[in-house]
This record gives sequence, structure tokens and C-alpha cells, in this order.
Amino acid sequence: MTEDELARRGIDLEKPNAARVYDYILGGQLNYAVDRMFAEQVLTAQPNARERAQLNRQWLRRAIRFGMDQGIRQFLDIGSGMPTVGHVHEVAQAADPTSRVVYVDNEPVAVAHSEIVLEDNENAAMVFADAEFPDDVLEHDTTEMMLDLDQPVMVVMALFVHFIPDERDPARLLGAYRDALAPGSYLALSSATHERQSDETARAVAMYKKSSNPVVPRSADELRALVDGFEIVDPGIVFIPEWRPDSPEDVPADPSECGGLALVARKN
Repeated sequence: MTEDELARRGIDLEKPNAARVYDYILGGQLNYAVDRMFAEQVLTAQPNARERAQLNRQWLRRAIRFGMDQGIRQFLDIGSGMPTVGHVHEVAQAADPTSRVVYVDNEPVAVAHSEIVLEDNENAAMVFADAEFPDDVLEHDTTEMMLDLDQPVMVVMALFVHFIPDERDPARLLGAYRDALAPGSYLALSSATHERQSDETARAVAMYKKSSNPVVPRSADELRALVDGFEIVDPGIVFIPEWRPDSPEDVPADPSECGGLALVARKN
């Protein structure tokens, strides 16, 4: 994109952006020099950051397959980021091509590229909105066209809620989405954690304070409080690779090295 196009789309290249940094760490190309420079600093402070990102993406696939097994055919991916391989629509529509997916992000590069990726997919769409304003997401024309909120939906918040500090009331935010969902809906959530973490992780978290998306790691108890009103399904709140692994060999010797916790919960 030209500088004028970047400015028109509201893309700030003065600070790294979490979605673009994550894209770079996953091996994508939808990022800029400021993001790559910051990502390399993160990789220096946290050498297994790429492995962590891959473990979260693998968990996401398992969570979507779990939702499909429960009969879910509608997905709302909050803070979806870049359209990298293994996105929600690819997993869901591989099992049932009629599955409908709405992605939500407020990062202009993520939105622009998602729109390109999805332009020929009639059952998946991108919504450009700030997910901290649930009405802007749930009442968006695209959301209302794609999803029937009177029927069960899986809301996905993969590495999203840790960008919402306590002063912005993440419990209220999750409660607003919960209240809009039909019984039988699910929430799939992963988050950075400070439980059993090394000094390397603390340094990486401190680095994100310099980005446009500071990270707030949370404990299992803190996450449990955020999903009040949902029933957490087995195996509960666990380190990301421990959530229903496809094989015991997929769980590292020390699961806490993934740096994050994951859960799936049901609205009864």
C-alpha cells in the first residue's frame, strides 16, 4: 500500500500492531517493517514465541472441531487478526461447507486482506468493528445477514481478551456477548497467563507495553471470573496444548511453556 492508502485506512506504522506481529511470527507476509523489527525483539526475549503461536493455532482448530461435533455451524471470531492458514472458516467448512463464519477486527490491514481472501466465499465475511463495542459487532449488517443469533453460535476469542485491561472491564464485555447468544452456544477463549511463567515471558510482556496492544496475562481464576454465566467444559481451564490434544505426543513435557491458558464454555 502507498503512504496515502495507509493513511486513508488509518494504519499507524509508528507502532507495531499485535495482529501484524502475530502474522509475522506465524510466518505470514501481512506485516510491515515496524512489526518485523518488534517481532524479532520479541523472539530474542522469548525464543519459543513461534512455537507458542503455533500451539495456539492448533488449539483453535481443535476448538472449532469440537464446536462442529456439538452441532455448531455458526462462528463469530472476535479479534480474528490476519487470514493465515487454518483460519476458522477453513476448519469449519472442511467439515461442513454450509458453516457460516463472521470475523471481526479493527486492524485495517487484517480487514483489507481478509476481505480479499473471503471475496469468493459466500459463507464467510469480515466485519470492520471494535469488538469492545458489542452492539457494533452484533448489530452490524454483515453479522445480521450471516448469523442467526436465535440459534447456537460459537464465539471465538483466541488471544484477544488479554488485550483488554481490567479498567476496560473485560467481564462486562464478555457478559454482553454471552447475553446475546442463544442457549447451547459456546465460547472458545485463550489468553496469555502469568502462571508458572519464566522471566523470559515477563520480558516479552513488558515489551508489548511499547506496542499499540499491551498484554495483560491472567490466571485461571481470573479467566474463570470473566466467563461467569458459562459452563466450562472438560478439561476445564488448562495450558493451551493440554486442551483436548489430538495425541499425547502433542503435549510438551512442560505445557506451561506455551505461555497461555485455554478453555471452551457453554451457555446453558
